[in-house]
Amino acid sequence: MMISRSTIPDVLIIKPKVFKDKRGFFWESFNERRFFEQAGIKASFVQDNHTISFKGVLRGLHYQICQPQGKLVRVVAGEVFDVAVDLRRSSPTFGRWTSAVLSAENQLQLWIPPGFAHGFFVKSETAEVLYKVSDYYAPQYERAILWNDPALDIDWPLKEAPLLSAKDQAAKLLHDADIFV
Repeated sequence: MMISRSTIPDVLIIKPKVFKDKRGFFWESFNERRFFEQAGIKASFVQDNHTISFKGVLRGLHYQICQPQGKLVRVVAGEVFDVAVDLRRSSPTFGRWTSAVLSAENQLQLWIPPGFAHGFFVKSETAEVLYKVSDYYAPQYERAILWNDPALDIDWPLKEAPLLSAKDQAAKLLHDADIFV
């Protein structure tokens, strides 16, 4: 696998080694030794999540203020514009965002460590996103940053207003949100 750092060095873009032939393809979406030793990911995954979303849906920017989750994200059908925002006040990249286009075709994965908000925008007709998380879902600690917060100035690839959940419509601006030390 090939590992590269995003514009925020703690967020990794992972390109697996894919074995293709006339029957299709095979690749390891997770291998503890490779991810932990080669990629330097320090996490223990406790839960797998799977979501299907339609074109124009924007999910995020989500995080848990307690029991923060590291996420290993990949797309198995379709394409998304995936975003991570650094919410660690002590970080030199606090308040900055990075992104990657993840798709079934490019087979890239994104490692987003704890302390980041995460969200994605669906570019294809539908998208199936799978992600491993390093801590359990805890709704009492769930928080959201507003996707279009002017302080973040995320360059979402939108042509019109995205489809949002009620929770995401009510998200807070970064300067009003709970953040990490």
